[in-house]
Amino acid sequence: MGCLFFPSLTIAHEISIKGIVYDKESNTPLPGAHIVLESTGKSTTSDAFGTYYFADLAEGSYELKISFIGYETNRITAVVKAGETTTLVSHLPTARLELSEVTIAAGVQSPVNSISGIDIKLRPTRSAQDMLRMVPGLFIAQHAGGGKAEQIFLRGFDIDHGTDINLTVDGLPVNMVSHAHGQGYSDLHFLIPETVESIDFGKGPYYSNKGDFTTAGYVGFQTKNALKKSMFKLEGGQFDTYRAVAMLDVLGEKSKEQGQSAYIASEYLFTNGYFDSPQNFNRLNLFGKYNRYIDNNKILNISLSIFNSKWDASGQIPQRAVDAGIIGRFGAIDDTEGGNTRRSNVNVQLTSILPGGATLKNQIYFTRYDFELYSNFTFFLNDSLNGDQIRQKENRNLTGYLGSYTQRSRLFNKELITEAGVGLRYDEIQNNELSRTKSRRITTANVALGDIDQLNAHAYFDEKLILSPKLTLNAGLRLDAFKFAYDNHLDSAYSRESASKTTISPKLNLNYDVTPGLRLFLNSGIGFHSNDTRVIIEQKGSDILPKAYGAEIGVLAKPTDKLIIHSSLWRLDLDQEFVYVGDEGIVEPSGKTRRYGIDFSLRYQLTSWLFADADLNLTRPRALATPQGEDYIPLAPMLTSIGGLSFRLTNGLNGSIRYRYLGDRPANEDNSVIAHGYLLADAVLNYTRPKYEIGFSIENTTNTSWKEAQFDTESRLRWEQQPVSEIHFTPGTPFFLKVNLSYFF
Repeated sequence: MGCLFFPSLTIAHEISIKGIVYDKESNTPLPGAHIVLESTGKSTTSDAFGTYYFADLAEGSYELKISFIGYETNRITAVVKAGETTTLVSHLPTARLELSEVTIAAGVQSPVNSISGIDIKLRPTRSAQDMLRMVPGLFIAQHAGGGKAEQIFLRGFDIDHGTDINLTVDGLPVNMVSHAHGQGYSDLHFLIPETVESIDFGKGPYYSNKGDFTTAGYVGFQTKNALKKSMFKLEGGQFDTYRAVAMLDVLGEKSKEQGQSAYIASEYLFTNGYFDSPQNFNRLNLFGKYNRYIDNNKILNISLSIFNSKWDASGQIPQRAVDAGIIGRFGAIDDTEGGNTRRSNVNVQLTSILPGGATLKNQIYFTRYDFELYSNFTFFLNDSLNGDQIRQKENRNLTGYLGSYTQRSRLFNKELITEAGVGLRYDEIQNNELSRTKSRRITTANVALGDIDQLNAHAYFDEKLILSPKLTLNAGLRLDAFKFAYDNHLDSAYSRESASKTTISPKLNLNYDVTPGLRLFLNSGIGFHSNDTRVIIEQKGSDILPKAYGAEIGVLAKPTDKLIIHSSLWRLDLDQEFVYVGDEGIVEPSGKTRRYGIDFSLRYQLTSWLFADADLNLTRPRALATPQGEDYIPLAPMLTSIGGLSFRLTNGLNGSIRYRYLGDRPANEDNSVIAHGYLLADAVLNYTRPKYEIGFSIENTTNTSWKEAQFDTESRLRWEQQPVSEIHFTPGTPFFLKVNLSYFF
């Protein structure tokens, strides 16, 4: 039966039912399971230990429904007696996904996570970037040979590489503050997609435990604590593309029964890409994780990872060069672009159940990060002899701590969940550089060079009051304090300048479960994103933590057993902000903005084996205090849609055919230049058996010519007398076939 344990729990009211939920196959506790106490209207979810409880129940017999997406539902009868605690144990086997078993009104859980739980079970993923696409309405674009962090679009934002979205992996921050290339730069390539267990995401600035960059939203990836099976995987495809993945269970089944597990995972990827100039892209990932249950009331997680990547790139090319036949669609003006990056992570988490029943979480992490990128966006605009190639480079140590305390209690006889948290993040960045170069080897000028120290301390307090089995009120307050310091190496005299800033972010949210199949929600809050240290120093510490004011109202509905609908109407206003343009080494002011829109998602089970999904997102992004007609926000998406059909047959055949649609967008402020959209179709087909899987995937099945990244850029080619401003683009993937073979043991 495995390792059965129950954390001690004594709180201000009497526990009537206490239980624990296990994954039957891996024999490990299953956090996030939904438990419904039928006929009472009460529901809850299992915690990090897989445990749950119901308190203050009258004597009698109760029916419990225990479910989790992708697992067989368990129904248990529990008899409650006065003064006694009924103890229950459930082992859930994996099973065919049935939307009829999905519970949308489960305690205080985020409504959108019902959607993400379905998607991760159904959609095959090829990369960490595919995992990002699990967020409804989120689009990405790559424009530097595959090794650079992707450009992200969400809720009317051109987020660049992460300025307005908070990304984490096991709580470890991905966003890099005051980065050499751009604020919030988020390179997810160190995440091996096969190690991902779940995805937590939310849109808007409504969450007390989410701080810097949480304006458009956040995405948190959680890696597996244990492997159900070890595996080897080989992939090969067009354009000299090869990938190998290995995931090995280190300790075995006996150790799982004793409450501990460990595994190691590795990934190697090589591709020349579809460009005329080979991208010579190499990536190596190593990841290890150890999980231990200690004394029945503690969980220790330790993970280590190493990531290294190097590549060449064609960059963005001008439309006029393609039209004139000077280069082909997949050609390059400067074929010496590219870069290399390395990242090593140590992450330690300890979760404890205290004698009074509270949960205490402590996490410490350390990252060593090195980055070097060569780009050329304007060719010979500024330097007609050597060209305009730039080098952006930095070396960084990132150290941090996260702590939280959660306690259940009673307030006026209503259940109250209190969470308080603190954290500290320190970025020590050495030789943050922007230089002008030629062919990567010759430095012609230093534009910016210096050392950055950035410290962010935070504290938050969050209360969830269960006013009734149907109504939950959530209020929170967050405090963030920053200290910025910059040592400019290009200043002949030693000059270390610093500035400090504090911001407060209140939140207020409401969930109302009209019926078990209909939840209404109202979210509101203030968020922010920090700006580059060099902006802060130049602005003398003023207007450097621009706030975001957000609100939304929506519904999560299950009108039939097989259909789930999520829809919301939202608005987000941003304060004045100053942006550090890492490619030019200058500060560029930007005024207030307003975005509002509608998000709509549905998940429908057509048959026992066929599923349909669709996401539609409409947004109106505009700059404020700007003349009408000149108030467009460049590259901000206004209409996006993602959807498809997924199937899972009992004979092992499974796969999907999916579409991605991005509408036309303004490429400049007066909409005189258009970034044209695209409609693409991708397909995946696998044959999965207990011991092996064989399959293939096709990106862009119709071989559509499309532009993945687009910018309205002023540039000059070597032979041109005058500069030209027009669309510069990175071509999107043509028809791209890959095959894969996996072995499980």
